[in-house]
Amino acid sequence: MFPRSSRFSYWVRFQTKSPCWQVHVRHASRVYHEAHKPLTWKSRLLWASVGLGSGFSLLAYEVLSDWNHVDPASSLKLEAAIFGSTMPIAVLNPAFSPRHDISPENIDEARKEFLAIVGQSGIDDDPGNLRSRSSSEWSVFPVDNYASLILFPQSTLQVSKIMKVCHKRQIPVTGFSGGTSLDGALAATRGGICIDFSRMNKILELHERDMDVVVQPAVGWEHLNQYLARGGLFFPPDPGPGAQIGGMIGTGCSGTNAYRYGTMKDWVISTTVVLADGTIVKTRNRPRKSTAGYDLTRLMVGSSGTLGLVTEAVLKVTAKPENEQVAVIAFPSTYKAVSTVIDAVQQGLPLAALELLDEYTMKCVNESGYATKTWKETPTLFVRFNGTKQAVKEQIDVIGALAEKHGRESFESSSNPEQIDALWSGRKTALWSFIAQKRHPDDKFLSSDVAVPISRLADIIEEAKDMVRKAGLLGSTLGHVGDGNFHTGILYSEKDRVAAEKIILDLQRRAIEMEGTVTGEHGIGLALRDVLEEELGENATDMMRKIKFALDPYCLLNCDKIIRMEPVTHEDRSGELAGE
Repeated sequence: MFPRSSRFSYWVRFQTKSPCWQVHVRHASRVYHEAHKPLTWKSRLLWASVGLGSGFSLLAYEVLSDWNHVDPASSLKLEAAIFGSTMPIAVLNPAFSPRHDISPENIDEARKEFLAIVGQSGIDDDPGNLRSRSSSEWSVFPVDNYASLILFPQSTLQVSKIMKVCHKRQIPVTGFSGGTSLDGALAATRGGICIDFSRMNKILELHERDMDVVVQPAVGWEHLNQYLARGGLFFPPDPGPGAQIGGMIGTGCSGTNAYRYGTMKDWVISTTVVLADGTIVKTRNRPRKSTAGYDLTRLMVGSSGTLGLVTEAVLKVTAKPENEQVAVIAFPSTYKAVSTVIDAVQQGLPLAALELLDEYTMKCVNESGYATKTWKETPTLFVRFNGTKQAVKEQIDVIGALAEKHGRESFESSSNPEQIDALWSGRKTALWSFIAQKRHPDDKFLSSDVAVPISRLADIIEEAKDMVRKAGLLGSTLGHVGDGNFHTGILYSEKDRVAAEKIILDLQRRAIEMEGTVTGEHGIGLALRDVLEEELGENATDMMRKIKFALDPYCLLNCDKIIRMEPVTHEDRSGELAGE
């Protein structure tokens, strides 16, 4: 982005003989008089470069080196971008645009440095592997965008050294753990390198008396729970199979347990992160609560690797429930099923999970044969209960009465482990059962992730089903309805892509109208950048852009995700929802 000549380094280096220091000394005698004069944008920029460090010095140099060519309009934009509390995209000029060096020469030179850090076995440039780290069958992504190299670090220190090389050489970086992202967060839109955390897959420490565990980013939540179960412990967030802790923190995910236990942000105590320039930061110690400074941990959760790379995390754990029971309840309509959910929520029932599958999804489950039972093909609630025997019995009785009140068609429940697995198999296999309905092997999958206040849930689900039906596409609705979050999945061919994307976009806008959100658990990633602004407003996204610029001014870390760092053009929209 900026020149790296020795002359330039001398100009910005803070020492007594550097020009920056001399500027400070020259002006020191005039401080009293200058304090009473309004500062011009040029003098503000110069003092910012002296007082705020190298990041602003770099920016100042770029502008000041071509001083006479800065027109008044651009200067006002520049001043607004630097000194404003937010960073509107309209004020960005070329000085702020991400400028990366992914030339073969730069990558080859960087490779030599990476070799000294991770060794030959820690570097991969196989085209198939490069592509697999940037995409998945169900992820929105630009087809031809992937990294030049994959690196496999084994420690926080190695990640830090890699980022120092990338920062020096202005090489963009995308992190990779489980690869289950649905929002395009994997896409290497700027090329560069991919840091694959698969060799950082250790459970480092378990503090049983403190009820927390320290893990590396490539630990899978399923493996973690197998490990914890030996001591009667449990980590509640349960997203899709294969998800790993690094990506779960990046998306701020949840799962079927979210109704009772909350989302990922509720279970992360602390993180160790590597910033864009290689700085290592531990965001907090291990206490269950702290008001020590800004909450940097929460800043990292849900940031999709755009602010820092998580290399370690301290997670809360809880006691594994002693007793568990599952109920499957069929209803004649979505409205009656959701009415039962609303009543359960209003009564404060501490249900472990509260899931809804629509009639078409139940049909898919039956046709796929993945589940171990045959089901009624009507809107169906899958409910999980846990706790003491008495508590579970009371919850079952209440849910049974509520379901009866709303005209349920059938009610099955069991506390037998084998029967629990059989009953829950319908919910567990729902997504794969739907994907198995592809009309053609090349058909794609697209899903919404909206969440609304539960009083509006039945309305938006019925609207979603109507949109899919009118478009003549295959659509499935399922979700974590206890917290108002549901997914409409669509299978489509390339000729129907725009129609499918329009349905998802219309659903997102409808959710916003209902005071909901466009994403309850999948994240913004690449696909939802512009609709994020529709939900939160310009000021909120401009504030996010300011945070991103403060921590990563070169836009090295997962650039283009969550918010734009340069004005949009038609060519920039690859991987995003078209819809109009």
